[in-house]
Amino acid sequence: MVESCVNKVGVEVNTASKQLLTYVSGLGAVLAKNIVEYRNENGPFKSRKDILKVPRMGDKAFEQAAGFLRIANGKNPLDKSAVHPESYGIVEKMATDLNCTIEQLMTEKEFRKQISLQKYVTEKVGLPTLNDIISELDKPGRDPRKSFEVFKFDDSVHEMKDLRIGMKLPGIVTNVTNFGAFVDIGVHQDGLVHVSQLSNTFVSDPNTVVKVQQQVMVTVTEVDVQRKRIALSMKDAVVPQTTASSKPSSNNNKKGKVEEPVNDFASQLAALKDKFK
Repeated sequence: MVESCVNKVGVEVNTASKQLLTYVSGLGAVLAKNIVEYRNENGPFKSRKDILKVPRMGDKAFEQAAGFLRIANGKNPLDKSAVHPESYGIVEKMATDLNCTIEQLMTEKEFRKQISLQKYVTEKVGLPTLNDIISELDKPGRDPRKSFEVFKFDDSVHEMKDLRIGMKLPGIVTNVTNFGAFVDIGVHQDGLVHVSQLSNTFVSDPNTVVKVQQQVMVTVTEVDVQRKRIALSMKDAVVPQTTASSKPSSNNNKKGKVEEPVNDFASQLAALKDKFK
């Protein structure tokens, strides 16, 4: 996985450590060590071709590794891109045909729009390779990772005693189980979203609705500070839990007791048993 990520992003050959270089395709522990030693003795590499001067760096190893090794301030602007040295000639021909420099081709979109890729197709170079070259010229040395989304808990909530039934809070899923999901809402105690509260529709498997590290909005439905229990809901419309003294129900059972909203299966079962005694 590390090797896949390194080769996806590429490494700056003038600053990369020996350990990082070992993950580059075509390089092993010996070549990685030789690159660092050569760099220390002769100064930073000025072009990708200079990497061939490293002891034991053969043509085959260079062919495999060159496209993943970047030189930010190299003599050739393409040295900081993922364009392989074997394809430099193609880019140079494109620049010549458009009467511009390679630097202009990389920085000015209007030049790239004028390129007809069919013109550069050969027996060795097909459209997929040419499309990859153009994509790299559009954003040389780009970071393929998605932009980081900053997450922030509600500033008004720090401890369980700050929670109030009906509050809508941002949270992060910390664990998913068969009976629901645990969500961190920033009070040093994860709350439980029961499987029955994950969606307005029936959910048989919580994993189909949420996943670990997912950012969600939840509603507080129950808080028990002494037992350190927090019940949450992800339903669109949630009726906060009330008591008989605060909001009596108009539907009374045979014994004259007021039915209260319940938030989990155990409470629902207890209420039904009491109703039909």
